[in-house]
Amino acid sequence: MRVRGPLHGPAGIAQVHRRPLASPAVRPASYAHGRMANADAFIERIAAGLLLLAVIATFTLSSSVLTNWKIHYLTAGGNFYEKLHPATYFSLLAFSLLLLRSRGPVGEINRMFSESKLLLAYLLCWLFLLIQVFVLERPFTVIIDTFLLPILIAMVMWQLSASRKHSLAWAVHFTILLNVVIGYYEYFSGHRLIPLTLGDVVVVGEWRSAALLGHPLTASGVVGAYVLALVLRPAICPPILLRLPLIAFSLGSLMAFGGRTSLVTVLAMIGLLGAFEAFRLMRGRRMPLPAAILAICVLFAAGAIVFAALDLGIFDKMLLRFSSDKGSTLARYATFSLLSHFDWHELILGPNPVRVNALQSQLGLNYGIENFWIASVVQFGLVHTILLTVGLVCFFVELLRRSNPAAWAIVLLIVIIAASSVSFSSKNIQLAQFVILISVLLPREPRRGAAPAQVRTPISYRSVPA
Repeated sequence: MRVRGPLHGPAGIAQVHRRPLASPAVRPASYAHGRMANADAFIERIAAGLLLLAVIATFTLSSSVLTNWKIHYLTAGGNFYEKLHPATYFSLLAFSLLLLRSRGPVGEINRMFSESKLLLAYLLCWLFLLIQVFVLERPFTVIIDTFLLPILIAMVMWQLSASRKHSLAWAVHFTILLNVVIGYYEYFSGHRLIPLTLGDVVVVGEWRSAALLGHPLTASGVVGAYVLALVLRPAICPPILLRLPLIAFSLGSLMAFGGRTSLVTVLAMIGLLGAFEAFRLMRGRRMPLPAAILAICVLFAAGAIVFAALDLGIFDKMLLRFSSDKGSTLARYATFSLLSHFDWHELILGPNPVRVNALQSQLGLNYGIENFWIASVVQFGLVHTILLTVGLVCFFVELLRRSNPAAWAIVLLIVIIAASSVSFSSKNIQLAQFVILISVLLPREPRRGAAPAQVRTPISYRSVPA
């Protein structure tokens, strides 16, 4: 059928198919926007690589490893750059790179802290502590590795997409399982790959494994948190035939590392979880028959393995620590009595470090004060201890807000470890290790039914009305 009218003919056809092109001022803007997006993606890729190096360094380069490599990290002497952990350098570089994205440093910092306002309170408390350290002329690298490194890692981690965190998750699994294997080797062979050192002192006669994590208690805390993550969030390792042996393999290593606090806490949490599931079954919760059969088989197999290990005396050294702890309990009593040797003025503003070291030697606390809050009062005073505690509470609230509910169990483990060991009261990266475990293995799942984010079409591709 022939169409008649003003649109008939070649001119009419050209008039129908003709569309006005985008103005020249629009196309360069869209091109520049694409270039900035590609540059931002490239920067994030490099930052993710640096953070991967930081994660690997955190779980493999302990103070004992650095000391064995003749790096003066905790020992006297050496240059300034040796006093900071390699993970701090990698994390600082990654954070600095993220500030170079298209928004600019001011815009990036504004966006980061507008999404995490509680981190400002933590940084303010940390800044007060830094000022006191400079005023009293104490080494300031202690509070950088111990308290600044965790927040650097967390802020960089929260800026990365989920796809860029896959390599970080594999790195966490690999490094922790590597430490577990080395821990078993050191326990059964009696040979250490890395000598156990506390500053300049080489510890001999210690049967507990330390692997690459530097200290038996540090290794026990990290592996215990890893076990809790596997138990409470099955999505980390969905195949149950792989997850259960992995949990058992890691849980058994706590006997080799010899951390009583971590072992008892982890077993208590697993027992509470099992009792809660049993209560739900008694209330009428349905359970698939194959899962019930598998659970019964696993319980019987675990019981048989435990009784066999006890009969063979494999973990006799660990069991003896519950009856003979070589003065560890007396050291904790001495820790509490240490505060009675200071007056109120010293406790509020912080006592003289020389007097503190003399009293520690007199009370047999040469290896440290086994309570984070008492050690903080002795080092920084009561005022700064309260400020630091408030800052840490704000940091953990922000961390829990961005994490799976299972992270509560690891936070509880952190508090128990801080109250019963040297933990964060000395120069170490243990807090950063826990932050990595929570951020990588226990991220917050997206809400079900949430609408996907709308992708904004670049202006050069929009339809222009005729």
